[in-house]
Amino acid sequence: MVNPEIPSWRKTVQSEIVAVTVYADRALVTRRGVVDLTGIEQELVITSLPETLETESVRVSGIGTVEVRLLGVSSDRIYTTEPVAELAHLTRQIEQLEAEKRHLQAQVDALALQSSFLAGLREKTEEPFAQSLSRKNLSLSETLDFLNFLGSQYSEYAIASEECKTQQQELDKELQLLFASLQKIQTPHPKESFSLVVGVEVAGEGEFELELSYLVNCASWTPLYDLRFSTTSDIVHLSYLAEITQSTGEDWIGANLTLSTAKPGLGTLPPKLEPWYIDAPRPQMLRQRQLAAQRPLLPPIPEQAAPAAKADWQEEDEVGQDNFIPAETVTAEVSKEGNVVTFKLTGGSNIPSDGAPHKTTIFNDNYPCNFDYVAMPRLVSFAYLQANVKNSSNGATLLPGKANIFRDNVFIGTTQLENIAPGQEFKLNLGIDESLKIERDLVERLVDKRLISNQRRTTYSYRLLITNLIDKEVNLEVTEQLPVSRNEQIKVRLSRSNPQIQLGEMGILEWQLTLPPQEKRDIYYQFNVEHPPELMVVGLDI
Repeated sequence: MVNPEIPSWRKTVQSEIVAVTVYADRALVTRRGVVDLTGIEQELVITSLPETLETESVRVSGIGTVEVRLLGVSSDRIYTTEPVAELAHLTRQIEQLEAEKRHLQAQVDALALQSSFLAGLREKTEEPFAQSLSRKNLSLSETLDFLNFLGSQYSEYAIASEECKTQQQELDKELQLLFASLQKIQTPHPKESFSLVVGVEVAGEGEFELELSYLVNCASWTPLYDLRFSTTSDIVHLSYLAEITQSTGEDWIGANLTLSTAKPGLGTLPPKLEPWYIDAPRPQMLRQRQLAAQRPLLPPIPEQAAPAAKADWQEEDEVGQDNFIPAETVTAEVSKEGNVVTFKLTGGSNIPSDGAPHKTTIFNDNYPCNFDYVAMPRLVSFAYLQANVKNSSNGATLLPGKANIFRDNVFIGTTQLENIAPGQEFKLNLGIDESLKIERDLVERLVDKRLISNQRRTTYSYRLLITNLIDKEVNLEVTEQLPVSRNEQIKVRLSRSNPQIQLGEMGILEWQLTLPPQEKRDIYYQFNVEHPPELMVVGLDI
């Protein structure tokens, strides 16, 4: 069907995306287009806008060499089918690849025939060759030349055949993608888009630049961090990244990109409280609760350990570094107004509408930190390294997000950062450090043979030996645990400790130690468990 001729009082404006502000769950898109006006126009039309557009968010403005009044904006929903030209293009690509695949198969068949001929030649000449060699009709060099010929031909045919099969596999992958695209096009579903119509009054001839902004859904961004430590330095290198995802239906090519923490989707009105009902349980409700309590609980799904990854950031090699120019990372301009933080990326950004995550760097910075260690020898015979980091007092707020942690260029895992304000300190766990060696031994378990006040007393004594194998002083927090009685007839008492310490809540013992380099430290503690002799104590498996 041929479209009717566009009337002279209506003119289509060819526009392009010049700026995008991405929020947590949507994006604000700004388009601009220049049009030559003759003075008789009544409507300016912008076509092919995505179906994710929120029509009530559309705003228009403009500037030009002629006076123009903007009267209002309306939207039309348009349904179109997939273009026939794209279908023909995909069909031609599939036919071409299938022809290449048939040609490769012919080469494979020819090579197999040549290999088969060589095998037959070998079988037929094996006995005559042996006889000629025994009668000395053939020299040893002639025999070796023939064997080398057979071997080289076999190798050449095998290599060529393998290369053809590899090319066939690559063609199969391309064909699979093309067939998927073809099936998607052939599936009858209309494509939906918007067309915006701007009513205008034009005073005369001239050039006019129309600016259009609107909100779209299916767009978001989340913070992502890379934290890199070196145990020989008191600095953490932080890379503040943004992971942008959008499937709005239009590509953002060369647009000025801004990331914002504002939440335009929450509305302007406070939420309304609904009645909070309470009631007494009815017999049917009681029965349902009893059945639910009798059902066995499913075991928890174990978390998978984070896979080891090769660090993509390493210290610059001193050898030949003058001959290389390091790559420059594009960063963002950070600003804050009230509780809203914005990051304006420098340079044009390309974010296609593919639903895939696209990472971009907001900024890189170094933060001061100090390290300490924590250990729980009853559970693990290693110490865990922790870093205490302080955000810069004049820096940007670190928003909640996932952080990848690298220690000495080795990926050790991920953590979740909370909202960290400028000047705020935060703690990061950096995993096990085997440079602190911890040994824990039960040195005494003594059951008194005589009863004391008609009570059976059992004494347990433990010794911890901690060795600092690092060439610097470290701070270590050691946490041990005594059993906690849930029966008033069972008494647990801390009888001795060295260094001396007070028993904390829930049987916790904590020592704050400072270990000089290459030094050892002993910790000793003893506790008693008293109970009536006829009472069996469970849970004391140590």
